[in-house]
Amino acid sequence: MDAFLISTVTVTIAEIGDKTQLLALILALRFRQPWPVVWGILAATLANHALAAWAGVELAGFMDRELMTRLVGVSFILMGFWALIPDKAPEEDATELDRTKKFGPFLATLVAFFLVEIGDKTQIATAALAVRFDSVLHVAAGTTLGMMFANVPVVFFGEKVAQFVPLGWVRATAAFIFIALGAVTLLSAFGYL
Repeated sequence: MDAFLISTVTVTIAEIGDKTQLLALILALRFRQPWPVVWGILAATLANHALAAWAGVELAGFMDRELMTRLVGVSFILMGFWALIPDKAPEEDATELDRTKKFGPFLATLVAFFLVEIGDKTQIATAALAVRFDSVLHVAAGTTLGMMFANVPVVFFGEKVAQFVPLGWVRATAAFIFIALGAVTLLSAFGYL
């Protein structure tokens, strides 16, 4: 249960202000059909995070457990510093706008979210959390739920949400959580916990 809860909270906070959250806002405003956008986010995130969690667990199987734990600890700390850097909205151009409109909101969201999430801090966090907890199912479910907690309000309430969320504070909180997870992981790897 720790893997699920920690994954959910970590990704919910890390996702606020992230480029995929900005993409959710763009798609919601573009299509004005919130449910297909939400289902596209869910499907893309499930696929992307399940693959990331699986890759993390598989990678851990090939490496010395102690070394892998130390690498995960360092990666969490690096992600903490990365969380402090604000993301920019994904670039748009008129031809891309026309192409995505003809695919409809679900398919456009599914493809866009899956691709934009590749290499994103929440995907990397998913892989690292899966290594830390050795659980594809609990981590992928938790990180997916975290993505939904962060993105669904944006799809339904859009720009009004951005007025009330202090993004600098959220980035600092996400950074603190990542750094704390890294510190705890490193302390346990070196036998202090």
